[in-house]
Amino acid sequence: MDNAKIRKVVAVLATLVVLAVVNIGIHRRERLLSDGRVVLLELAPVDPRSLMQGDYMALRFKIAADAFHAVQSGTAEDGRIVAQVDARGVASFKRFADGSSPAGDEVLLRYRVRDSQPKFATNAFFFQEGTADRYRNARYGEFRVAPDGEMILTGLRGADLALLGAAKDLRLQ
Repeated sequence: MDNAKIRKVVAVLATLVVLAVVNIGIHRRERLLSDGRVVLLELAPVDPRSLMQGDYMALRFKIAADAFHAVQSGTAEDGRIVAQVDARGVASFKRFADGSSPAGDEVLLRYRVRDSQPKFATNAFFFQEGTADRYRNARYGEFRVAPDGEMILTGLRGADLALLGAAKDLRLQ
């Protein structure tokens, strides 16, 4: 085979590998959305000047402050915490994961440390332009959580735990 044919074969194989990886990621996210446990994380206060910036809301979670208040800045690494989930679905920090299986009222939550700050799935909630008022009273982030602690933000809820905004509208259809 000449070099041109080899390059074509390599390009086709590389494309197939990329497509396979992307499709596996999509499948995992779809499965998390359909099968993940609903867990609510209480929002922590955010600087009101940065609460609404364009078409997204900056998010911080109380559970991060509870878990990391005693951890020195710069020493935290990516990992998982164990959170206790009450009857309403609201999670609170219990301990850092130690490899043991969580109890029935507990869930693993994966976090990543970025810029010395723990992040649970995301630090922003994006919404359609002009709909910021729907989310001003947000008090909880709604997540779908997999058994291994992977999580995805699916909506925001108010103090009464009612869904806010577009997520509420989509679920009614």
